[in-house]
Amino acid sequence: MRYQSTRGTAPILDFRDATLAGLASDGGLYVPETWPTLSRAAIADMAGLSYVETAVRVMLPFVGDALGEDELRALCTQAYGRFSHDAVTPLVQLDRRQWLLELFHGPTLAFKDVALQLLGLLFERFLTGADRPLTVIGATSGDTGSAAIDALAGRERVEIFMLHPRGRVSDVQRRQMTTVLAPNVHNIAIEGDFDDAQGLVKAMFNAQAAGDGPLGHLRLSAVNSINWARLMAQVVYYFYAAVRLGAPDRAVAFSVPTGNFGDVFAGYVASRMGLPVARLIVATNVNDILARALATGDYSARAVVATPTPSMDIQVSSNFERLLFDLGGRDGQAIAAQMAGFESAKAMQLTNAQREGASALFTGTRVDLDDMALAMRWACERAGQVIDPHTAIGLAAARAGDLDVPVVTLATAHPAKFRDAVERATGVRPALPSRVGDLFEREERYETLPATFDAVAGYVAVTAAR
Repeated sequence: MRYQSTRGTAPILDFRDATLAGLASDGGLYVPETWPTLSRAAIADMAGLSYVETAVRVMLPFVGDALGEDELRALCTQAYGRFSHDAVTPLVQLDRRQWLLELFHGPTLAFKDVALQLLGLLFERFLTGADRPLTVIGATSGDTGSAAIDALAGRERVEIFMLHPRGRVSDVQRRQMTTVLAPNVHNIAIEGDFDDAQGLVKAMFNAQAAGDGPLGHLRLSAVNSINWARLMAQVVYYFYAAVRLGAPDRAVAFSVPTGNFGDVFAGYVASRMGLPVARLIVATNVNDILARALATGDYSARAVVATPTPSMDIQVSSNFERLLFDLGGRDGQAIAAQMAGFESAKAMQLTNAQREGASALFTGTRVDLDDMALAMRWACERAGQVIDPHTAIGLAAARAGDLDVPVVTLATAHPAKFRDAVERATGVRPALPSRVGDLFEREERYETLPATFDAVAGYVAVTAAR
């Protein structure tokens, strides 16, 4: 399997090198040159398999010669052995049509663990015998940071710098990052929003690729969903859930709380691989750039509004580029021009091919704060389930639809990560699981920096050189 950049000029890489690179050198995102497909029989054969065995069958076509089947199985066994539920991502039925896919049973209580526990092991495996260490740089709106830090803390030949917007993540999310005191972990609180943090990460990669700036001595990589290996791992739970609900003989729809478009793009990949996905509901909060783009073709950024769903307070959805590339005929030159226009004007129009291709599978739904709270209350009172506000955005969008198939809402975070918002809506204050129960007694460590390239890149350059 070979990987190409969405912008067309970066080198073609194998799975190992695409994983270690993260962002392509031309500023694009890596995608497989072709989508592997699984037959109906192969999908049916997944019935009754464990999560690990499902993962091996789904991911093996993507890894090529980089890993053998037994080696991939061993890595998956290690990654998912840290989850608190034997099913790893269990399904919970809410009513006749509505289901929850619980993705928060990993060590940091969020869906990011499903991919990042594996990605940390892949980094360590691929860096064995490397001539220099890897410097991982990431931006987080809350959950990616804690999951990446947990996965990489203490690992050899890897150092991680994680940027988060100061005051715009929950106290649980912040402490899950800043209380990890491993010497290879560095947290940076920037004076800005998530889009600022994400922009700084891209600027550092782009500067290094151009030979500019202070980071030339470092080998950079990414853990955000711009890293293909992370998206690959998220494709698995779409198959795992759909097969348990009757696939391939019955189609299944998914409602995905969406900010950066990575989680829902994994559902698109599952569909391209042959999974019968009836619909992908792109559930956004009031920061609704994706809902507007899918409805009207207007992909234009507005000011970010802070909400009780901080992981969705985003106006620049990096992974949307992957979808536009695939729907636009895989024309790297055209995508590079389209994205350059967006990066300059913060606005662009989707082409007819992109709009029509997206409408065949995707529906964008904007959910406001009142409907989010009503969804939390409904889940608690009618189904006995306490859910976090991000999951509530997805559930509200799922219930607003009129689909005659099972609809699975991705439950992306444990409700205890957003205790105040859950308590306001339901009257229930969820407790942290015992494995993280001492979180508020731990020491914190982080740097606060202005959201400027010079400040952040300078700090990374000096700190990584120690």
